[in-house]
Amino acid sequence: MFNPAGPVAMTLYDLIKLSVLMLSLIVIPVMLFFFYVIYRYRDKPGNKASYRPEWDDSKIMEIIWWTIPVVIVAILSVATVRDTYGLTKKPSPNKPITIEVVSLDWKWLFLYPEQNIATVNHAPVPAGVPVQFVLTSDAPMNSFWVPELGGQLYTMPGMEMPLWLQADKPGVYEGKGANFTGKGFAHMNFEVIAKPQAEFDAWAESVKKSAPVFTQEKYDQLKQPGLAKEQSYSSYPPKLYKQIVDKNGGIYWDKHDMDVRHESVHE
Repeated sequence: MFNPAGPVAMTLYDLIKLSVLMLSLIVIPVMLFFFYVIYRYRDKPGNKASYRPEWDDSKIMEIIWWTIPVVIVAILSVATVRDTYGLTKKPSPNKPITIEVVSLDWKWLFLYPEQNIATVNHAPVPAGVPVQFVLTSDAPMNSFWVPELGGQLYTMPGMEMPLWLQADKPGVYEGKGANFTGKGFAHMNFEVIAKPQAEFDAWAESVKKSAPVFTQEKYDQLKQPGLAKEQSYSSYPPKLYKQIVDKNGGIYWDKHDMDVRHESVHE
């Protein structure tokens, strides 16, 4: 989180810094005042601190200790709402790529509808290009997280969730499942591998030429609980992702867009 490698991660990093700064305006003065009170009113012979047992009110103090938190919460609220809604939009004007993500026990399946290829536990992407991840689960609810690229988002059976991410430069970025899902949870990691566009295109073409086909039978085996190594497939059943979402409820973040996208890509 403290090594942002893309515009989404940078926005979140700036929000974290703002939050720390605003909270410091409360925590630091309170801690300083706390130690001052301990020292000033300690029980010691000759202590000249005033003793006013009937004192119980100070309008000036109450205005100060209520106004400052209200202002800080207002600033954080505006910034959080602004950035939260801003991150639902494409992070750059470049043409995006779509990757459909399915969390399983205990591995990650990535489907590339535009290239018609699939991978397990690794997701190559073009550097400098916005990636529209659309997330679902065919196992218990999990959380998709690539800390250097952006915040986490839940994957839920029967529901699709959208997440924009982008890597500004080539590199390997660690991803993980951030929601406890049982025995293999600690090993449910993956890599997002950002490549220059030409290298990404060459990689996709090599997968189409040399990797095996991802059949429905292979998917049925993959979704069984257990760990899996990195894998690549030259193609996959056209309606696989939609079938996974539909069989568990079929709630899409934009139903019309999903229908159009599946028809245009798979037909």
